[in-house]
Amino acid sequence: MIARIAVEGLIYAIDKPYSYLVPSDLSLAPGMRVCVPFGSGNRKTEGMVLALEAADGSDLKPILEVLDQTPVFSERQLKLAAFVRERYFCTFYDAIRAMLPAGLWLKSKESYAIAEPPVDWEKRLADDPAALTVMTLAENAGGSVTEEALLRQGLDRTAVSEALKRLCGRKWLRRETELLKKNGDKTEKIVNCAASGDQIISFCQKKRRSAPMQASVMELLGTVGSVSWKELRYFTGASLQTIHSLERAGMITVTVQEVLRKTTIVPTDQDVSFHLNAEQERVYKALQSQLHESDPKPALLYGVTGSGKTAVYIQLIRTCLSQGKGAMLLVPEIALTPQLLSLFAACFGSRVAVLHSALRIGERYDEYKRIERGEADVVVGTRSAVFAPVKNLGMIILDEEQEHTYKSENSPRYHAREIALYRGSKEHALVLMGSATPSIETMYLARQGIFSLYRLEHRFNGKNLPPVELVDMKQELIRGNHTALSSRLTDLIRDRMRRREKTILLLNRRGGNRFVVCVDCGDVPTCPRCSVHLTYHMVNDRLMCHYCGFSQPLMRECPSCGGHLKRVGFGTQQLEYDLTQLIPEAKVLRMDADTISPTNSHETVLRRFETEDINVLIGTQMVAKGLNFEDVTLVGVVDADMSLYVDHYRASETTFSLITQVVGRSGRGAKRGSAVIQTYTPSNTVLLQAAGQDYDAFYQTELPLRQLRGCPPFCDLIRIGFVGFPEAHVERCAKLFAEHFWSRLSAQPFRGAVRDLLGPAPAAIMKINQKFRFQLTLCCKNQKPLRQLLSEEVKYFSRQRETAGVSIYVDINGYE
Repeated sequence: MIARIAVEGLIYAIDKPYSYLVPSDLSLAPGMRVCVPFGSGNRKTEGMVLALEAADGSDLKPILEVLDQTPVFSERQLKLAAFVRERYFCTFYDAIRAMLPAGLWLKSKESYAIAEPPVDWEKRLADDPAALTVMTLAENAGGSVTEEALLRQGLDRTAVSEALKRLCGRKWLRRETELLKKNGDKTEKIVNCAASGDQIISFCQKKRRSAPMQASVMELLGTVGSVSWKELRYFTGASLQTIHSLERAGMITVTVQEVLRKTTIVPTDQDVSFHLNAEQERVYKALQSQLHESDPKPALLYGVTGSGKTAVYIQLIRTCLSQGKGAMLLVPEIALTPQLLSLFAACFGSRVAVLHSALRIGERYDEYKRIERGEADVVVGTRSAVFAPVKNLGMIILDEEQEHTYKSENSPRYHAREIALYRGSKEHALVLMGSATPSIETMYLARQGIFSLYRLEHRFNGKNLPPVELVDMKQELIRGNHTALSSRLTDLIRDRMRRREKTILLLNRRGGNRFVVCVDCGDVPTCPRCSVHLTYHMVNDRLMCHYCGFSQPLMRECPSCGGHLKRVGFGTQQLEYDLTQLIPEAKVLRMDADTISPTNSHETVLRRFETEDINVLIGTQMVAKGLNFEDVTLVGVVDADMSLYVDHYRASETTFSLITQVVGRSGRGAKRGSAVIQTYTPSNTVLLQAAGQDYDAFYQTELPLRQLRGCPPFCDLIRIGFVGFPEAHVERCAKLFAEHFWSRLSAQPFRGAVRDLLGPAPAAIMKINQKFRFQLTLCCKNQKPLRQLLSEEVKYFSRQRETAGVSIYVDINGYE
């Protein structure tokens, strides 16, 4: 019997299933992880069994150890991992790591054991003090020692590494690898009564004076039957010695029970019966009929902000559960989960599981286990929750499906929408995408009939969308207003404070100021590791790089000419400062990456804004969507031009979506709301359409531009990135790849699929953390034969000597 195994830690160029002999004493199944020898040095490496075959493997290396008692991946999950690997140009283990919670990952622990050194090794190492120290410490530690233990003795890291190499080369030391789980199961001891009622009465009468604690313990157990050791100790004060004595007497048994770590979700106290209005009922009935289909078509629910999409989601999930199927709801931001979770806890109770990156490793691992066992069949989470092993999956909902956070920026560079569509197709589940501003690609597919299209065109409470006012910031400058807030928006905030109503201000840039510039010579401090300007942060009075983390104190004068430094642009910190200067009595909360922490979470900030006497919430894009506060009657977009003129084909879509979404936070309750958009280009078509909440007009304007440029949905843009050092070497390698790839494209029947190959050109940010970046852009139809050719080219590039030191990656329809 042989096993086809995906091996961990390989580069893409050599990633493939490797064959190993299955020893007769091992019980194995696909989806289990194993320890295998890999490479010429037979390094112990983690692997996952993909398939088993009845074949002669006597000439193959044997599997060393089975690491899982049961498969951690089902056959369906293995096929999903294979899909991720093929579509997103990653290794099999990259796909596996993306799908498994971190608590199930394995870590390698390396140690060095004394092998067969000569008897006089101390004498032979007299002229090598570092190696002599290592051997001595290994012997004193019982024959085996780790590198970390050696370093804790105060030894030099380089000297230790070199000494270990020399000793392993002489075969006096042997390197050993042990694979361990990163996070174990949490357990607790359970004390169980093992005696009958008569035995307990007799025992207590006998021990009441000689061993009163034992009698007290048995009286409690006689009442409850079993109790955790922690609770028993709390209620009786019993010691471990008492428990051992009772166990030896046969009165009790002690077992170990698994405890699932779970975050506490407080259900909302609002009415969750959700009486749908006529428009919602029409959409719900149509989607409900799709749920009963054997192979439902993906659907788009386009509803204006405040139209009640969440109520439709909940009714559909209830229908799904009544059919004995599971459901998942994906949201783009962690900030959206607190309110949703409270709502879902009230609707579905303990059937809800939550998966997002803010959970502790143990909590995320245990939630995954609850889902896998079928104890939770409603999953709420962010991007990675799309891989949740929901039993008998009935539907997947992507709320705010247009958001860029559904796209992973690291390998594998997957999009949650594409994974959802794949799972929906293979598991015969309904995939529902909801948004007030759907992506151009999704709306195009819906209007082409590939997706079903449903509309909610009115707010649930019958209220009109808030009126939007455009403020020309050029006129503010002319009037001498150099703050982040226009006089009009400032007056409206004061007015809302008098009426005891609340305001949300959106500025999608954290920090104090965009950059600092010398007014004499024009010099701008830049990051020494990245090709970006340093951002000024007022809180710590430092210039910081948001890419590599470099920071330095703000200089008092220009280091080049000694001239005066001026701070340019606004961030959330500067906006908060300006607001408190203009309205000192205002109580302000700020919500951005600098204020969110484990102790000051999204949930904490939003709860404070809802329950406390807070006048204004300032935030980045995390305050723009999904939030529902009845007291918010004013929304201000402080810098509407920020994302509008970015060099990316999605710039207009991003700006329109962000403004439309944040404007929709206003007037969601009984009180009428309004919004203000501050801009330097008030006549811009996109801003006028966003102010009018006119998605259809925006779609009709944007679609021809996409077609003209050859962008999605008409063509896919596949970016092939090159990263390395120095700059000239990276550029040369990119040119070599382009020439070789284009020659193969010309020789293959891809003329209809490939529109153009652009580049190589510097990336938008050319240098990050001392690494230079170039890219090629392939404008094409993303078809499997083309992906196979590109995969071959990537592997060919990685094996060439002249490209050493340059890494390559592939990103499909990226957001960078």
